[in-house]
Amino acid sequence: MRKLENKTVFITGGLSGIGKACAIAAAKEGANIAIADRERGINIKAMEEIKAIQSKAIFIECNVSVYTQVEVAVQKVISIFGTLDVALNNAGIGGKPGKISEMDEQSWLKVIGIDLTGVFYCMKHELIQMEKQKKGVIVNMSSISGKVGYANSAHYVAAKHGLIGLTKTAALEYADSVRVNVICPGFIDTPLLNKLDLNNQPQRKQLILNKHPMNRLGTSEEIANGFIFLACDDSSFITGAALNIDGGYLAQ
Repeated sequence: MRKLENKTVFITGGLSGIGKACAIAAAKEGANIAIADRERGINIKAMEEIKAIQSKAIFIECNVSVYTQVEVAVQKVISIFGTLDVALNNAGIGGKPGKISEMDEQSWLKVIGIDLTGVFYCMKHELIQMEKQKKGVIVNMSSISGKVGYANSAHYVAAKHGLIGLTKTAALEYADSVRVNVICPGFIDTPLLNKLDLNNQPQRKQLILNKHPMNRLGTSEEIANGFIFLACDDSSFITGAALNIDGGYLAQ
């Protein structure tokens, strides 16, 4: 039997990169898939790819930084599928880089609003439903930047550190019914990373590779493998954990 057979999996930011890979992996494991993302039009092929694996897949337009949109999205999942078994809070942005003294208020608020407050909004409504069911799994997507500093990314680092604390707190509060864990990826070959244009900056790319003892970038599929592990009963005694999938980055 597949590991998520007939489970309903809700994924934010699920039309590209890590989110898309996790959606595909969950679909292959038999889950019903609900994708929440800002716009379907940009990545409509991603939704078609997911539906080709699992016909019981829906798209919900949602900006996770808007409380009412998150509330409506979660309720829509429940109304269509009846349950909410697994949630992956993956939506996030990197933000405009800059030193703290040079960072404007809006840049700070935008990243915190999506990467941290947006996850709080999602968890609040996911947990309301999972408490009713007396079961459920939540996986949050942090980063290696949730455990170490990274110059010129104070907003992103603060948000990702906050996610780990939020995860641990929720794990304690709901340990009798809901497992809550967080993944901390290293540098992953995704569209978000591609915005750095590393292929045209070989020295910068090698500098990043050198920070990973395995001397390579990770893949979205490798993160998805970790997500499936945390989402299914293979990890039934794991809650409040921060799983590093980082090629050894944080071992140094």
